[in-house]
Amino acid sequence: MAPMAFLPIRRIGKVELEEVNPNLRGGRVEHHLGKTTPSSPDRDSNLDLPVLSSRAQHDKRKTSLGDQFLYRPIIASHDWSKKYDQVGSLAACYFAKRGHTVHLYESREDVRQSEQFRGRSINLAMSVRGRTALKEVGLEKVIVKHGIPMKGRMVHAVTGERRPILYDPNNNQVELEYPGNKLVELEDPGNKLVELEYPGNKQVELEDPGNKLSIYSVSRKFLNELLLTAAEKDPNVHFHFHHKLVAANLETGMGADGAFSTIRRQLMKRPGFDYSQRYIEHGYLELCIPPTENGEFAMEHNYLHIWPRGTFMMIALPNQDRSWTVTLFMPFHKFDSLDTPEKLVEFFKECFPDAVALIGQDQLVRDFFATRPSSLVSVKCKPYHIGCTALIIGDAAHAMVPFYGQGMNAGFEDCRILDELMERHHDDLSLVLPEFSQTRNEDAEAICDLAMYNYIEMRDLVNKRSFLLRKKLDEILFWLFPRQWVPLYTSVTFSNMSYTQCLSNKQWQGKVRLHCLSSIDLQNPEHATHISCGNNIMTVALKEN
Repeated sequence: MAPMAFLPIRRIGKVELEEVNPNLRGGRVEHHLGKTTPSSPDRDSNLDLPVLSSRAQHDKRKTSLGDQFLYRPIIASHDWSKKYDQVGSLAACYFAKRGHTVHLYESREDVRQSEQFRGRSINLAMSVRGRTALKEVGLEKVIVKHGIPMKGRMVHAVTGERRPILYDPNNNQVELEYPGNKLVELEDPGNKLVELEYPGNKQVELEDPGNKLSIYSVSRKFLNELLLTAAEKDPNVHFHFHHKLVAANLETGMGADGAFSTIRRQLMKRPGFDYSQRYIEHGYLELCIPPTENGEFAMEHNYLHIWPRGTFMMIALPNQDRSWTVTLFMPFHKFDSLDTPEKLVEFFKECFPDAVALIGQDQLVRDFFATRPSSLVSVKCKPYHIGCTALIIGDAAHAMVPFYGQGMNAGFEDCRILDELMERHHDDLSLVLPEFSQTRNEDAEAICDLAMYNYIEMRDLVNKRSFLLRKKLDEILFWLFPRQWVPLYTSVTFSNMSYTQCLSNKQWQGKVRLHCLSSIDLQNPEHATHISCGNNIMTVALKEN
């Protein structure tokens, strides 16, 4: 590949930037807002998506510095992990909603102009935190309508047997309310049937499982395009594509530039900034299960499918075109050992025999050897701000491994919480940024730790009897006391409870659970134990499932 060429540095307003050669990648972007071509359909979902407005297509004006607003946030959104960042676009929507002029810099092309969605991406699992943040800018119903609800996990054994683990087995469908937290409305705008109709695509009718406690499989490309299109409708938002931010002298800057954040790297030069990162020994690689010959899903589509195998695992999330995005998580040395098609097929037939038929042997070989496995990193740092001039959010502040499906949801929650603080402190950044940095850091580190733990649960613990017994006990207690006993996964995924409180609940619930299980004679599952829960005393009879 030829080395990337850059044009000389120039200034727009108060920001130094490098202008990327517009001839790169087909020259689809001239400067940052030049002529464009209409957006191509989403290859994952075969849906026609919104094209750029005429403002984004043709407006080449430079923004003057004489703005009427309190300040002008500069958002750097490029993510060097090659996943187009959604958090920066959502932050732009929030700031523009408050009347501020926003400039968003992205070193690559507009994703809506791409003939092909570049970079690898684990499918997005949209849960309540992400939905709540989108609701504040009027986008929740659009994304829920586009997504596919998943009511639980479908665990695939080596024998091919499938076992469902529901998120809400008792169909509680509760509205979760916690002290100090707003009531979380777990609404299901689709009612019993979600009708998805897009221009140029046949109408797709997907059954909604009826559980309000569902997560939604969402196309990353669709979400990116939706947020960019929503942001550009506000005249206060200005996009600068093919511009790499290299230096800044500005009023307020925000880094939503991913796990390898350039903005964070500048913060690290200041005394008192703490930073740590951890790479796990596992990488990931994406495969695909195509639709059946008659164009239907090859598996039950209202589940997140998991093939847990102890030290490695595979998951699959449904797509709108009835295909499945399959992600294989495995130690790098195991990936390296599968260096021939014969070894790969033999490995899959031994560990994932049902998946071989679903993917197809030839397709498996093509997809596996088409790319290299990607790494996974967890990042912790503090503080997230410098005075009133700089702030990092999303993966730039708290990158996490993807096993709780909370990376994007936590980043979106950053935007919502920041907006609430702006409202509380009347846009006074001298109060907003320190409070955000202090309160959000503890929550972010909690979910980073929980995400690391959940990988062990997904690839290994789901096959252990002790885990199944614990889940059964959680189900019983949640059914009896839906407000007093909320399982960890439920509180993290289906509420806006702070991650710190979720972790605290996990710890005291673990003590209660241990007391309960230690008083049970496992040789006699009819044995009963008394458990204290708030002001209630309950008797639970555990039976073998």
